[in-house]
Amino acid sequence: MRWYETIIAAHTAVTTSVSHSVKLKSDRYFVWEEDDHDDLIADNVHVDSAVRGYTELFTKTEFDTYVDQLGESFDNYGIAWELTDTTYEEDTGFYHHTWEWTVRDGKKVSEL
Repeated sequence: MRWYETIIAAHTAVTTSVSHSVKLKSDRYFVWEEDDHDDLIADNVHVDSAVRGYTELFTKTEFDTYVDQLGESFDNYGIAWELTDTTYEEDTGFYHHTWEWTVRDGKKVSEL
């Protein structure tokens, strides 16, 4: 499974209200985006690759169950993650949660 398939599957295991890079017009949704790639070189050979990114949950619910559910889903899909920020946006009424994650690219060494 390629990295983006893994990320999409982890999000859609929680909800279908998810978008890549674009905010949705809803009271509860995820937005995710990739940030960077990490490469592992050993003996002058490119042996592995991972992608780093973040997910944001925008919700009107103060103690939203999606917070725990997304962490569990990331664990189930083998995604390294950290919940890095939770804020309340007074101007919009949204609680805004941010996760940073890293996922293996899923390419075979011969493809790198």
